[in-house]
Amino acid sequence: MKKRVTLTFPKRSVHMPVTYRLAKDFNVAANIIRAQVAPNQIGTLVVELLGDIDEVEAAIEWMRSQDIGVSAAKGEILIDEEACVHCGLCTGVCPTEALSLDKDSFRLTFTRSRCIVCEQCIPTCPVQAISTNL
Repeated sequence: MKKRVTLTFPKRSVHMPVTYRLAKDFNVAANIIRAQVAPNQIGTLVVELLGDIDEVEAAIEWMRSQDIGVSAAKGEILIDEEACVHCGLCTGVCPTEALSLDKDSFRLTFTRSRCIVCEQCIPTCPVQAISTNL
C-alpha cells in the first residue's frame, strides 16, 4: 500500500527519529517528499508511506500517539495550458520526470501519475503557469 500523508510535529518532537522508527518497528518505508523542520519550531513533512496496509495503519496510529499530527496529503499540480509557453524550465527540476517536453512537438506534457507534488516546478516557471490546489 502507498499512502501520502502530511506529518505535523510539535516543537518538542522535531528531534524524534520518526522515519527510522517507521522502518524498524513497522516495516514501513517513508519517502520524504517535502520537509520543513527546524529546532524549536513546528515541523512539517510530506511523506509517502509504503508497506502492508495493516503496518501502515499501525504506524499512523503510533505517530498519532506521539502527538504527531497525521493528515492525508491532498492536492495536485495544475498547469494553465494557455499561460504555458513550453519553455521546459520546469522539466529540469522535476525529480520524477512527470513534466517533460514532447520530442516531436516541443510542447510540455504532464504525466500526473508520476507527480509527487513536491512543488519544485512552481517557482521555476517564468510565466507562473504552474500552481497547486493544496
